[in-house]
This record gives sequence, C-alpha cells and structure tokens, in this order.
Amino acid sequence: MRTRITQDVKDAMKGGEKGRLATLRLLQAAIKDRELGVGGQPPVEVGDAEVVVILQKMVKQRRESIATYEKAGRQDLADQEKAEIVILEGYLPKQLDDAGTKAAVAALVAELGAAGPKDMGRVMGALKERYAGQMDFGRASGVLKELLR
Repeated sequence: MRTRITQDVKDAMKGGEKGRLATLRLLQAAIKDRELGVGGQPPVEVGDAEVVVILQKMVKQRRESIATYEKAGRQDLADQEKAEIVILEGYLPKQLDDAGTKAAVAALVAELGAAGPKDMGRVMGALKERYAGQMDFGRASGVLKELLR
C-alpha cells in the first residue's frame, strides 16, 4: 500500500494535481509520524493494516472538520475537506453497506452463540478482528444492540 501511495505522489507531481499531491503528502507524513512514534506513541513498523487505521483516522478528522466549517459558513473549506476524503477513501478497503453489516453481525452472533447484552463486548471484539477497515463499527454496534435485546 505504501508503494502505491509513493507512486501516486509521483504521478500527482507529474500531472500537476496540487490538491491530490497535498493530501497524499499529508498521508505520507502521518505514516512517517506513526513510524517514529510522534505524539507519545511507541515507534512502530507500519504495515498495510496500520496504514488503514491511519487512513480511517484522517477521514474521521476531515468529517469532523466539515461539520465545523459548515457551521461557521466556510463552505469553501468544507468542500476542500470533502475532496480530501474522496482521495483518502480511495486507499481504504471496500466498506460494507448496511445490509452487509447486518448480515456479518448476525452471522457472528450465531457463530459465537451470543445471547444477550453481556456478550456484546465479545462480539464487537471479534467483529473488529475480522472486519478491520471494512465496517463502520458505530453502525455495527447499533445493529448488535438490536440483535442482542
């Protein structure tokens, strides 16, 4: 994944895509920060799984920024953040839709034999292990609550 990002940076430079280039450089900086342990975290060898976590964090930050910018009446900045989200999401694995999320949660509940709210933590842990980067766990948590009533 990192090789692809590096190649895309080169392509964006050659193509004169300033917005895309800036976003990809921010991504590369976030990856490098994680490798070096910036922010009080221990240094880590960053693999594809860690890159996905970084991407998800960056997308989440941009969504929060969009809400802030729209409240402040700065649609230009909100549009810029939306464009960055499109670029970043291009590197994330395909996300499960609502139907896919419901099916995955129901299948895991049946597989683990979860019976009530006390099993929620166990099921959520298994979901995060199996569907990292592919599922909105906030949405999955709501589906799981409905199933375990």
